[in-house]
Amino acid sequence: MRVQIAPVDQIPNEAGLRLELEGHRIALFRVGDSFYALGDRCSHAEASLAEGEVFDDEVECPRHGAAFGLADGEARTLPATSPVPTYSVDVADGVVYLTIDEES
Repeated sequence: MRVQIAPVDQIPNEAGLRLELEGHRIALFRVGDSFYALGDRCSHAEASLAEGEVFDDEVECPRHGAAFGLADGEARTLPATSPVPTYSVDVADGVVYLTIDEES
C-alpha cells in the first residue's frame, strides 16, 4: 500500500517525524534530498527512534544511544543487536510517499 505523507518542504531536515499508518509505527527521516523510513521502536529498549538524533546515515536511539542505519535498519552499535524494519519511501511531484508491504 502506497500512502501519501506530505510535501517535501513540510518534512523536517535531519530530524525524525513519527507516523502511525495502517497499524505501523514509523519514523520518517529526511537528510537533504534523501528520505528514509524505519520502524519507530528501538530493537533494544522500545524507545522512539523518531525522537533520536540523526548523524549522516544513522539515527541514534534517545534512550541508550544505539545507532541504526537509515537505509537498512541495521543495528550498528550496542546495546542494540537486532535490526528494525525499513519501509520504501519515494518522492513524486514534490510529495513524499511511503509504501507499506504485508511483510513490513
